[in-house]
Amino acid sequence: MGVGLGLAFYFWKQYEFKRQLAQMLTASSDTADLIQAFPSSSLVRREMAYLNQKCQRLEQELQTWQNLLEQAPIGYLQVDEENQLLWCNQQARQLLKIDRWQPGQIRLLLELVRSYELDRLIERTRSTQKPQSQEWVYYPTYYASEGEKSIALKALSYSLAEGQVSVFLDNRQPLVELTRSRERAFSDLTHELRTPLTSISLVAEALEKRLSYPERRWVEQMLKETKRLMSLIQEWLDLGQLQENPARHLSYESVELQEIIFAAWQSLIPLAEQRNITLDYRSSDSISLQADRSRLTQVFLNLLDNAIKHSPVDKSIRLEIELPDANTVQINVIDSGSGFNASDLPHVFERLYRGDPSRARYAIAPEATETLPYRSGSGLGLAIAQQIIKAHNGAIVAKNHPETSGAWLQIELPRYQNKD
Repeated sequence: MGVGLGLAFYFWKQYEFKRQLAQMLTASSDTADLIQAFPSSSLVRREMAYLNQKCQRLEQELQTWQNLLEQAPIGYLQVDEENQLLWCNQQARQLLKIDRWQPGQIRLLLELVRSYELDRLIERTRSTQKPQSQEWVYYPTYYASEGEKSIALKALSYSLAEGQVSVFLDNRQPLVELTRSRERAFSDLTHELRTPLTSISLVAEALEKRLSYPERRWVEQMLKETKRLMSLIQEWLDLGQLQENPARHLSYESVELQEIIFAAWQSLIPLAEQRNITLDYRSSDSISLQADRSRLTQVFLNLLDNAIKHSPVDKSIRLEIELPDANTVQINVIDSGSGFNASDLPHVFERLYRGDPSRARYAIAPEATETLPYRSGSGLGLAIAQQIIKAHNGAIVAKNHPETSGAWLQIELPRYQNKD
């Protein structure tokens, strides 16, 4: 009986061993069929050989992908869950000025690259587990060679297993420089246009005094169009100056926001009265902030003028001021027009962008018998407003208001400017 129990226990152990062995040896699809025919040591050696071959194939594939990424025209880097740099290609090393890292080394990314935007992008990707995008200007802490300064980058990040994150880097600097070159050429052209336009304006003013109607009306129209062209040129030059060096063209002082808004509205009252449009100003407190008075007045002139032109007759423009926190003022300019088209929203702050023609602007003068279209604007008003707001370290967003369905321009400005 003891021998029988011993044999039963032995065969049960053998069965359990084979079952566990079958569960472990799963690399090859036919391993389960060979367990009964071959000794365990042979099966283990066979499994190890198969796994070695598979590992070699994976290493070859990894090397192939690394070789491809090394030749790619975009940068690539990969970090682990502790933000240690696992690998990056040559393009990433050039873009981020990484010269203290070699393949095979594992070092903290912060030791090699000082970029707050890149660090935030990686953390955002890891926390959300979703692809993220970021554009910024990268300023290396030291230059690999003399003459290399900032560079405009765009990054796309993806979450990987075990907390790792991969980042693709696109060099946007050539595009930025091409845009600057084009704008510089256009600005030079506008400078050259000012002289002949000034001469035409002076001649038109002299003729206006000497001619009688109907010839005088033609000269008046020519003078009006000449002044409009000169105004457009000045707006373009102002925009270029703000983009090139915002801080240089701002003069900060303590200003009352309500005073600036009402001063801008006072200038536009003749236009508003033609259409019986009023200003619905909503603010409980008198709010002061540090800003450039003339530039901020220009912002409200552009925004309120735009709202008047797109509002129906006998309506009001809502202007609300709120304080989200102690150092931020939020300004909402809301009209009652047809609002922005969805296709126009991403482009409303671009230079010379004109929206869908169906979003027409009309005025009805009190004595008029028909609806008269407004002359379309220069296409620079919102672009200039955005640049002035950015120069003040603020932000402006365009959307449609859920209540009025009209255009909604939301501005956020810091009340106190950082002097550092």
